[in-house]
Amino acid sequence: MVKEGKVGPGSGGKGGMEGNSLALTSKPVKKRSNININSNKTMTFLVLLVLLCIIVLGVIVPVFAPLPPLTSSSSHFTRVLINKHNKHVHLHALTFTIDDDKFWKDGKPFQIIGGDLHYFRLPPQYWEDRLLRAKALGLNTIQTYVPWNLHEPNPGNLVFEGFADIVSFLKLCHKHGLLVLLRPGPYICGEWDLGGFPAWLLNIKPALKLRSSDPSYLKLVEKWWEILLPKVEPLLYHNGGPIVMVQIENEYGSYGNDKAYLHHLVKMARGHLGDKIILYTTDGGSRDTLTKGTIKGADVFSAVDFTTGDDPWPIFKLQKEFNSPGKSPPLSSEFYTGWLTHWGEKNAETDADFTAASLEKILSRNGSAMAHGGTNFGFYNGANTGGTESDYQPDLTSYDYDAPIKESGDVDNAKFKAIRSVIAQYSVGHLPPIPPVNGKAGYGPIRLKKTANLFDLLHMIDPSAIVESESPNSMESLGQMFGFVLYVSEYTAKVGGNILLIPKVHDRAQVFISCTTEDSGSGPTYVATVERTSNQAISLPNANCALKTRLFVLVENMGRVNYGQYLFDQKGILSPVYLDGKILYRWKMFSIPFHNLNEVPKNNRFFQAASGYVETSGREHIKYKFGKVSREPMLYAGKFTINNVNELKDTYLSFSRWGKGIAFVNEFNIGRYWPSRGPQCNLYVPAPILRLGENVVVIFELESSYDHELIIDSVDVPDFTCGSSKLIARQL
Repeated sequence: MVKEGKVGPGSGGKGGMEGNSLALTSKPVKKRSNININSNKTMTFLVLLVLLCIIVLGVIVPVFAPLPPLTSSSSHFTRVLINKHNKHVHLHALTFTIDDDKFWKDGKPFQIIGGDLHYFRLPPQYWEDRLLRAKALGLNTIQTYVPWNLHEPNPGNLVFEGFADIVSFLKLCHKHGLLVLLRPGPYICGEWDLGGFPAWLLNIKPALKLRSSDPSYLKLVEKWWEILLPKVEPLLYHNGGPIVMVQIENEYGSYGNDKAYLHHLVKMARGHLGDKIILYTTDGGSRDTLTKGTIKGADVFSAVDFTTGDDPWPIFKLQKEFNSPGKSPPLSSEFYTGWLTHWGEKNAETDADFTAASLEKILSRNGSAMAHGGTNFGFYNGANTGGTESDYQPDLTSYDYDAPIKESGDVDNAKFKAIRSVIAQYSVGHLPPIPPVNGKAGYGPIRLKKTANLFDLLHMIDPSAIVESESPNSMESLGQMFGFVLYVSEYTAKVGGNILLIPKVHDRAQVFISCTTEDSGSGPTYVATVERTSNQAISLPNANCALKTRLFVLVENMGRVNYGQYLFDQKGILSPVYLDGKILYRWKMFSIPFHNLNEVPKNNRFFQAASGYVETSGREHIKYKFGKVSREPMLYAGKFTINNVNELKDTYLSFSRWGKGIAFVNEFNIGRYWPSRGPQCNLYVPAPILRLGENVVVIFELESSYDHELIIDSVDVPDFTCGSSKLIARQL
């Protein structure tokens, strides 16, 4: 956020308007001439003048009275505000500039103390709530990414509603006097699928070179920014909005060294946003990353980030070398108040006092903090890799991040209090009061019933979504960007069984076999699971089929890599499949139509059947065929009722007794669960997803086992204690 009024040595002499004042201008007043005016005429004139002022104020004041103080960068000319009627009203200029190694707001030294808050990780109904909590923390600048893939999930399919309504989010920041550092990418990282790139980019031939000056790639970026940037341009500071700075790319110095690419992005941004807005880059605080990621000679400010607890002063000194003289206010644009967690790790936590002490060291140097993490709803979680592409580490559904504002908005924690206490020492005036805690509810046990086995629903899949090919195709080439693809082929079994090898599968495959004949009482039998991290050959037993044996490989996309050299992360079966050392040909591929965040299923009979709304032809045989077999991909549905509007509160669904899968509440994809791997046991369900009366829960369980009751529990607390006792602990 931005803090104003802390004027250091040598900061005097800067003129300008008061930071929070809005000075209305009318026609210039002419000097009085030597014309004699008698007293009656003078009195009449004064009365008329007073009445005119009252009328003018009556018209103008209601328009501007609700507007919060505005802060951002602009020229020294007239500033234009956009009121609620989209009329342009002219005000005196406000400025946000860099000089004397400081930020200057309206001619006064300005300190940025901001925090990340991602509009796409929480329901729009909660945007205002979280912004108020961020303001109570002491922030008055919000930093947010713009994920291209959320706004253009398919080529030309543009989405700017619901979770993707970025304009409304920015206007809420403006309403509450919060400035914005906007990070439109096109690459954002952010622990978000493919770093924010749309997955359909991976299906373009010849293959694009992402994050480079590849003309084909840049043409698509230009097309995207031609849509996005004009939407946010009216919300720049000099146009009356909250945006004071716009970031180019993200930590590019950790990835590449293509200066032509960065300069092209700057040219595009300037073409749409003009020369008044401050453009900036963010890179790790080392000479190597700053050398590669900064954009000299283009009037672009270079910010840094570094590990919490590092000594900031040497890094800020280095930062100066990559900015023009007097144009390097020390800015840590990512101050990490917590850290991310992968499946199979202990939940990442950082000590509250240590975090607050580290923040205090750099507050006077314009630090920024992760204020609120949120949730990776749907299939949008990202992933990392280690030294090899197969060292795959997908992120949790929860993006709580151990931030001071928790996933559910809770602020009654030691970290929030410690950080707020530090920020209060550097703030002018008192911090806003802390909003009350949002209520939570546990709606109790929810009894589920089996509604269908995945294999019984294949006939409901749109035939246009079934592709036949000699070799397996990637998920992206099938037009299936997220979720699951079922690969089906046939082979002649050997007496002693066969050996199956899938050298490259992204990310997790469950293998089943069955006979090709419709044998009463027999169905696909689970054989083994193949993971990206350990794709060993597996033995296929002889199913004693009269004719051929059918092979089913259900592949789950568990989130694309969002950082590092293996960013080009296609999903599905990405290699030939070998049976006894020979390539297996002739495949059918079924796209499984589960919807993602911000998508509403329309006339999806597959999902309706999963919810129990329509009957399937094989329903009466489910218990007989599959009742005694574990690890079958099964769909379950259940209901719970909310009778009073006062009972509509946030809740969590506990999957502690279940295996692995995805869950939907009222057709909203709340994300993945995997308590057997851990550490996350419960999925967060925000109150806006719920409704009065009947609420429907549907889960797609990949590892169904019937040694427990078919129950999930609605509880009022999060839980990150699931999984093996050997979970890996990650340190920040």
